[in-house]
Amino acid sequence: MSDDVQARIATAVNSADVLLFMKGTPLFPQCGFSSRAIAILDHLGVEYATVDVLQDPAIRTGIKEFSDWPTIPQLYVKGEFVGGSDIMMEMYEAGELLDLLDQNGIAHA
Repeated sequence: MSDDVQARIATAVNSADVLLFMKGTPLFPQCGFSSRAIAILDHLGVEYATVDVLQDPAIRTGIKEFSDWPTIPQLYVKGEFVGGSDIMMEMYEAGELLDLLDQNGIAHA
């Protein structure tokens, strides 16, 4: 991954308290896993930003190396990688995702 792509990803990761790299947009997710991730965040009532990796092949490839995680979507909270949709679902069901938001002072419903 080029330094430029790494810098662009790092800037995005640090630009929002909650950031989801996904396929598509919140209103039109382009895969079931991205749709599930959006549903979880919407259900929690948290403000979040997204990056549509389908709009930039360099970001789509680079984010996997940046996080050392092979799949998309990818959730970041306060600049820290949390996981993909399966981990989000497990954390949500266990109450851990809500705890993570609380620990980081992120407002939610």
